Amino acid sequence: MSEAAFAQAATRATVGDSEFDRDTAVTLRAPGVYDADLSAGWTIISAVNGGYLLAVLGRALADALPHSDPFTISAHYLTASQPGPAVVRTETVRTGRTLSTGQASLFQYDDQGREVERIRVLASYGDLDTLPEDVRTAARPPVIPPMEQCFGPEDGPTPVDGSSAITERLMLKLDPSTLGWALGQPSGKGEMRAWFGLADGRDPDPFSLLLAVDALPPTAFEIGLTGWVPTVELTAHVRSRPAPGPLRVSITTRNLAGGFLEEDAEVWDTADRLVAQSRQLARVRLS
Repeated sequence: MSEAAFAQAATRATVGDSEFDRDTAVTLRAPGVYDADLSAGWTIISAVNGGYLLAVLGRALADALPHSDPFTISAHYLTASQPGPAVVRTETVRTGRTLSTGQASLFQYDDQGREVERIRVLASYGDLDTLPEDVRTAARPPVIPPMEQCFGPEDGPTPVDGSSAITERLMLKLDPSTLGWALGQPSGKGEMRAWFGLADGRDPDPFSLLLAVDALPPTAFEIGLTGWVPTVELTAHVRSRPAPGPLRVSITTRNLAGGFLEEDAEVWDTADRLVAQSRQLARVRLS
């Protein structure tokens, strides 16, 4: 898919009326209590994707707090979430004129009917449209080849059934220079870069940015590791409301030690603005 083709596809779904919006929706049951249904469509290796879960919790807090845009949200992933019903409980910590802070937890039930906390987050919300336009930065957009020179999941071998359902919902075109792992020749650099969007053409918004920071293949693959890389903690910063069109995502890992690594992500929009950043700590299996 070229950048022009993606722009044409963007008319197929709109913000508020797309699969992502439906699958991250929450329903108010009582003050501070929301029902959610975690979709199996956002799983990878049978686990619900962490960025998708962050968006679900982010929507609950947007409804519960007086401000609607996530500015920063930190999540601790306590147990693996499964597709199916979930409950999100929110609490307002503080409200101010420009920022409000809240916390939320997502719960599911185990086989014995006991409630299990899956994720706990602390977040601050505001209004992205009121931020000043003054930008002073040394950051630069990642250099990624044009989309037609990049590769997506559809260009590789057929995945194991149920192992990568999320890829069917994403427009993901990976920089060939970060794809050595797919050919059995990882670079050892711990880098991953890609064009990113939703497969139904929906334009990005602050909640899809929470997905974007955790949607690429793990940088551990380019270090030469395989298998699941579960997130322990993820902090995302939303810096600006993204412009329409495909995003560019760059993720790097500088240090793997003691069975844990960090992933630092940057997300850039079509206006060459850094619209989101994140850092996560993830566990890796070394044997």
